[in-house]
Amino acid sequence: MNNYTNRKQYIDKLLSFKDKDLIKVVSGLRRSGKSTLLDMYREQLLKMGIGKRQIQFYNFELPENYLNKNWDDIYFEIKKKLQDGKPNYIFLDEVQNIPLFEKLVDGLFATKNTDVYITGSNAFLLSSELATLLSGRYIEISILPFSFYEYLTARNIATGNKYLNYEALFFDYVNETSLPKGVELREGGYDKIYEYLETIYATIIEKDITQRYQINDKRAFSNIVKFIATNIGNALSPSNISKSLKQDGKNIHHSTVEKYLDYLTASFVFYKVNRFDLKGKKQLATQEKYYIVDAGLVNVLAGKERTRDRGHILENVVYLELLRRGYKIWTGTSRNSEVDFVCKTPTGNIEYYQVSWKLSDDSTIEREFSSLEKIKDNYPKFLLTTDSFTINRSGVIHESVFNWLLGESPLT
Repeated sequence: MNNYTNRKQYIDKLLSFKDKDLIKVVSGLRRSGKSTLLDMYREQLLKMGIGKRQIQFYNFELPENYLNKNWDDIYFEIKKKLQDGKPNYIFLDEVQNIPLFEKLVDGLFATKNTDVYITGSNAFLLSSELATLLSGRYIEISILPFSFYEYLTARNIATGNKYLNYEALFFDYVNETSLPKGVELREGGYDKIYEYLETIYATIIEKDITQRYQINDKRAFSNIVKFIATNIGNALSPSNISKSLKQDGKNIHHSTVEKYLDYLTASFVFYKVNRFDLKGKKQLATQEKYYIVDAGLVNVLAGKERTRDRGHILENVVYLELLRRGYKIWTGTSRNSEVDFVCKTPTGNIEYYQVSWKLSDDSTIEREFSSLEKIKDNYPKFLLTTDSFTINRSGVIHESVFNWLLGESPLT
């Protein structure tokens, strides 16, 4: 399996910032392919004629690389190996494992002839000291698991084939996993994938969340995770989550719920989408929606009660694809209607998206089209469904969601 073709858009992005005076921060869920991406990027550098000695790579997932060392020990170790008068490429994988790592990164950044790349599995990596320290001096490349297109490529399925049964392949994609390593485990059957997802989730919870934030009530925490996983794409707030759990006899204060939600989004397990008031054209502060980084994880988190709502799972996949394409995303709401996504494209234009599994009857057609038609501006409005026959109506563009997912290449 040639992973390079799969992650080409990320490699191209890294190459476009090569030797620019910016720190490259690659962030994303554990096992979403950050280390592999850096491996492939280093191969590219070697192919471009950069000498082996000009490249230094440190994996801070391995305790031997940081135990009993301070940030300055590592700093001088790296400095000693720098090649004079040549560009040096420094890769620091999972750098958040080093206390005061921001000093290390800042010191290297200030050093002549160094191009610094760091990865991290936690969004707080950039939210705290580091962002302040590096303000305006870094570019973040957020990596996601395989898109539907990358997933099919990884399975050696030619997407040019018009007669593919996309629906069946899509069910594989959302019921198994979109995580690169998990896709390789397909041969071993679903149990292998499930085990793999369980392990990843346990590691995220243990290492990135409960240890880091000293969470003692692990039961409360897992109740919240389960609740969000079964409510993908529903409007939620800390207080209504707290109320719903109370009815189940689980008492968790809404401020605790809020904290746990922050930890989960910081570890890239869930993504939070704010509401946007279509009338007043402003962001609202309550009732956010949450989407999950990999639909396959829902099986692990929500167990047998997983959301049976295909529409919300499809919405989740569309949300992640919009994110890959570099869009800023809100959910749209006004007094008498809702629209799934209000987006700002990388070039600053507005687009609206409504997602529905199938236009099965007249009332569905009416509902899905009218939520877009009620928006009285001239920005593009898209309705994405799994129907193979599409109908455009009063300026709304109806597209097959599979064509859309395989369409324009992400991150361009």
